[in-house]
Amino acid sequence: MDRNQKAEVVSALNAELAEVGVVVVTRNLGMTVAQSTVLRQKMREAGATYKVTKNRLARIALDGTDYTGLSDLLTGPVGLATSADPVAAAKVAVEFAKTNDKIEIVGGAMGGVLLDAEGVKALASMPSLDELRAKLVGLLVAPATKLATVTQAPAAQLARVFNAYAEKEAA
Repeated sequence: MDRNQKAEVVSALNAELAEVGVVVVTRNLGMTVAQSTVLRQKMREAGATYKVTKNRLARIALDGTDYTGLSDLLTGPVGLATSADPVAAAKVAVEFAKTNDKIEIVGGAMGGVLLDAEGVKALASMPSLDELRAKLVGLLVAPATKLATVTQAPAAQLARVFNAYAEKEAA
């Protein structure tokens, strides 16, 4: 890479870090290209990204963002998983680490809060933003559904009584 390419990588990574809600730092312990591709696909499906960059460039890109404290974690072969949803990147990284022994969760950050590996795992166990929205909608709709069921029940019972009388008189 020449100096211009490095500057482009740093500025792109810095712009991305300014917009994300969470950064998870992983250590790659000899992952194959196929395994890395699978991880990137899973990240994309969850609305997250996974990038492997040079540690020095990543440290420069971290300056001026909420994630400057992560520069201490950037040693050895690391990758950065990022997402706007605070749970998505952590969830995918932790699930992938459970099935693959060649990736290790080092730590991360959510906003200005630094997380260790256990903190990232705890974050991954939380429901995602979409799951929380679905639960909230379910809670809001449940009373209306129950009300509709209760108000329709007497009418249905009356219809059954009238139907029974009609069948009795017809017989």
